[in-house]
Parts: sequence; structure tokens; C-alpha cells
Amino acid sequence: MANILAVIPARGGSKAIPRKNIVDVAGRPLIAHTIEAVLKSNLVTEHLVSTDSQEIADISRKLGAHVPFVRPKHLAEDQASSVDVVIHALGEMESRCGKEYDVIILLQPTTPMRSVGTIDRAINQLLSSDAESVVSVVSVGAVHPYRMYSISENNCLVPYVSDVEDPMMPRQELPPVYIRSGDIYAVRRSCLLDKHSLIGDYSKALVLNPEETINIDNFDDLTVARLRLGASVNELLTQNG
Repeated sequence: MANILAVIPARGGSKAIPRKNIVDVAGRPLIAHTIEAVLKSNLVTEHLVSTDSQEIADISRKLGAHVPFVRPKHLAEDQASSVDVVIHALGEMESRCGKEYDVIILLQPTTPMRSVGTIDRAINQLLSSDAESVVSVVSVGAVHPYRMYSISENNCLVPYVSDVEDPMMPRQELPPVYIRSGDIYAVRRSCLLDKHSLIGDYSKALVLNPEETINIDNFDDLTVARLRLGASVNELLTQNG
């Protein structure tokens, strides 16, 4: 059986939304939605919250999460990369547990609509293939490269994709294009360490419904997340009532 490590990164500093990782969303700290999904997984062997914040660490432990270390300051600054944070977490866990993990799955608290089913589906998809990673994506919809332009020095529109025959084609005729959703990065240990990458050169797509995911970057995203997750909670209460 494969050893699967889930890493939940949650630094204390956040400029756009202060204390973002623990802001209230549907009556719970934002990070709670990710922790609760991980704890329900049948495939995650071990998990951890990587944080530099004592407040986040305390809240995470109360929610049942494992917080075995404090993240170094240099890995909690704006310029710190997700890859370096995950590699550090992997090294800490392997030295403490005395074993190697086959797959590492990065679960950012800022995508709180991700379900346990999505987590386990990504792991199964990776383990059943020879891919280096599985990454969640969503359709770009109408915000499509065929409709995008750069602007020249003399303020002229320049098509971003130059060989489009009909830039005014209906949305239904646009070829499918996807963008990473931020919900899931499941990567093999060898890819993470040898290539210093969460994706590698051979990655499989885990396609999600745009209505079932949101990546919280600003207050508008936070408002939408509160509405969606609040509605989900109310639906459950109604069903169980």
C-alpha cells in the first residue's frame, strides 16, 4: 500500500485578506474545510499543517490536525515557493517517521470546496497511472485565449492567439481550455525531489466543475465562498432536520 502524505500549507501572513487561512467561512475557520476533508480520506496515510503561526497551529490542532513543527521564517515570506514548502514538510515528516512517502498531495486551505471524494479520486488516478502528477483543473469558459489580446506600444489590440479564423465565434464553439484550480496537486516523491516540481513533465488532469471550486485570492472570492459553503451547510441541515 502506498504511503500518502497530505500537506496543508497555512502561513500567518496575508496582505490581501488578513489572517486569511483562519477567517470565518460558513461558521468555521477557512482551514477547517480542508482539514475535515483530509481526516475523512481513506487513502491519505498521514497529513500535516505547515505553518509559521502559533494561532493557526493551535486552531488546526483543535480541529484534529497534525502540526509537528513550526515552518521556518524564510519559507513563510511572500517569495517562498509552494515547492520549497512541500519539500521542507516532506523532509521533516520522513526524518520524524523514519519512512519515505510515495505520493505527496498539496491541499491549499484557500480552495475550501474540495471534497474528500476529490482528494481520493486524485490519489487513485495517480496511483493507477504512470504519470508524475495529477493536477485539478477547471474550464476557462468564456475567458478564453481566443478572446484575449495584448496591447502594442501604440495602443493597438494584438490577438494573443494569432491564427484564430473567427475571434467572434460563439462560446459553444470555442475549443476546451483549462486552468489549474488550486484544489489538488498530487505528485510522486521522485518528481518533487528530482525535478523540484509539483507537476513534472507528465501530468494527468483532474477536471472539476467550476461551480464546485473556488480559489480565494481576494474579498470578492471570500464572499462567494461564504455564500456557496453557507448554502451547502444549510442544505445539509435541512436534509438532516
